[in-house]
Amino acid sequence: MLKPSGTLKIALLLLGLLSLPGNMLNGQKNTREEYIADFSDLAMREMLRVGIPASITLAQGCLESNNGNSTLAVKGNNHFGIKCHDWTGKKIYHDDDRRNECFRSYASAYESYMDHSVFLTTKTRYAPLFEVSPHDYRGWAKGLKKAGYATANNYATLLIRIIEDNELYKFDLMVLDGSLDGIDTTSFPAGHGTGSQRQVLLNNKIEYILSEPGDTPESLRTELELYKNEIYRYNNLYKGAKLEPGSIIYLQPKRRKAAQGNEIHRVDFGQTMYDISQIYGVKLKYLYRKNHMMEGEQALEGTDIYLRKKKREPVLKLEPAKEEVEEEEMQFRFEH
Repeated sequence: MLKPSGTLKIALLLLGLLSLPGNMLNGQKNTREEYIADFSDLAMREMLRVGIPASITLAQGCLESNNGNSTLAVKGNNHFGIKCHDWTGKKIYHDDDRRNECFRSYASAYESYMDHSVFLTTKTRYAPLFEVSPHDYRGWAKGLKKAGYATANNYATLLIRIIEDNELYKFDLMVLDGSLDGIDTTSFPAGHGTGSQRQVLLNNKIEYILSEPGDTPESLRTELELYKNEIYRYNNLYKGAKLEPGSIIYLQPKRRKAAQGNEIHRVDFGQTMYDISQIYGVKLKYLYRKNHMMEGEQALEGTDIYLRKKKREPVLKLEPAKEEVEEEEMQFRFEH
């Protein structure tokens, strides 16, 4: 999520050069085993930070960059084939689906991995992926194909084959089991804002901070070195919004549903749907959908807001109208 600046860019450039395998510096091709060895720590670190399975990141890196040997990877440090959509940085042109297409170019492989995380966590079409279990690399591979990451019909199959042939799922298990003692995270630039002393907290697997007196969305964006509009988009804020001290400010996109164990919220006095969205890290639009509410509508005090599953609408059962029984015509018999 960071936009590198000043000395950080120099550090990233040096890191990119140091991260290149020795045989690549000598003009030799990188093997798949070498590529995985070089980037598995970084993939696990990103899984821990943003939730993308390390197996998926590594498999995409292997496939999209031909194990780091592709023209895009060698000349532009682009390991994931990400094109220039909404990109203001350096560019590189390469034949793909069409001739001379525009791709993003990075100062280092590290920047490419960081941008891969940004790309998947900020594009709405990839949001459903983060509801898939991190254990389910097959579901992630199929979800990437469904969301349109690549045009190849067998894209998911190729990713799954790379993961299983190289046992990349073991890196997911290391992260999920907390077995990250072997990762030297000090070799990578620090998290949000190298000069910031903010404590970064976690809610619903989303990084956030608590605002302090004098904070504004723009001052936080500068301090934390975030991309333009991230603070506004992640927190449903408008330009010029004032932040109350102690407000939850998310640094990553909110989720489609709350964390397990948070099924229903009972609305307190004066509490808005926005407040509930921030408390549980759930996107506002999904809160409205789950509770059959119009956007902008507010819940009444004491009512229940469903946070994970869709609220069942009461079904009005209409009893069938009783048929009127016509009285039999009275039979009159006149006796003489």
